[in-house]
Amino acid sequence: MYSEKVLQHFYDPKNWGRLDNPDGIGEIGNPTCGDVLKIYIKVKDNKISDIKFETLGCAAAIAVSSITTEMIKGKTLDDALKINKEDIAKELGGLPPEKMHCSNLAEEALRLAIENYRTKINN
Repeated sequence: MYSEKVLQHFYDPKNWGRLDNPDGIGEIGNPTCGDVLKIYIKVKDNKISDIKFETLGCAAAIAVSSITTEMIKGKTLDDALKINKEDIAKELGGLPPEKMHCSNLAEEALRLAIENYRTKINN
């Protein structure tokens, strides 16, 4: 059902946990399946210098969260925003159709974290 890469990121998630004093936080949940994802970012020189996540959800939700943090760490904010759910699923070697909504959660949580950061610096 799941690719080897999904299973790797589920069993050994990268960047799991919270950041102290994050520059931005994005939190999203899916009421249908109950998955909840929270992404914390640190920004330096307009790049994501550090990122962590906490996910309450299935194997796909955890794997998607983990791979997303790896994909965007070090990217500029604008480049990070270009990553979409299809990119995330492809990086994992695909997801079953009924689990594609998990990659959407990661894309949305990341967008919210960046928006949260930009709101803070513009106020």
